[in-house]
Amino acid sequence: MKIVDARKKACPQPVIMTKKEADEGAEEITVIVDNETAKLNVTKLASQLRYSVTAENKEDGIYILLIKGAESKEQSEIVSKTQNKNIGYLITSDKLGKGSDDLGRILMKSFLFTLSETKPYPDFLIFLNSGVKLTTEGSESIEDLIKLKEGRVEIVSCGTCLDFFEIKSKLQVGSVSNMYDIVDMISNSTNTVTI
Repeated sequence: MKIVDARKKACPQPVIMTKKEADEGAEEITVIVDNETAKLNVTKLASQLRYSVTAENKEDGIYILLIKGAESKEQSEIVSKTQNKNIGYLITSDKLGKGSDDLGRILMKSFLFTLSETKPYPDFLIFLNSGVKLTTEGSESIEDLIKLKEGRVEIVSCGTCLDFFEIKSKLQVGSVSNMYDIVDMISNSTNTVTI
């Protein structure tokens, strides 16, 4: 069994360290992390790589056991959602364009509304930097994003960005992601448009 001690490692290090062991063919991996975000990210990776996952909170960290083999139904759904993405948007700001910030906010709200009213929908929306503010409490675009999510658009917000702005607890739509998964989504898409 391989041991990955990823405590005190910044995102996406726990995922990268785990992926390295998986790529080297490890059948069983115990990953030790020290926060829930790292636990979520490692669990998501394990699902994509078809490892079964169990986690246990201990005094000195969260121990995540990955065993290669048949994944659960829930894990299969995660894998199917993260593969074969064709087109998506990378939204790096809560404003669209340069110049007036007020106008930029109006344009971004209009863009997301128009996107929610136009089909076919994209496969994913990735929110980075101040773009994560659009997925959190107080955003005027929440209803439009919920509509997109209900239309099977995968919506992810960068966990590091949410932490930086101290708004992770205010996330209203989509899931918290990490840079490893974001790079993977972009790499596996046939077209990612940066907004």
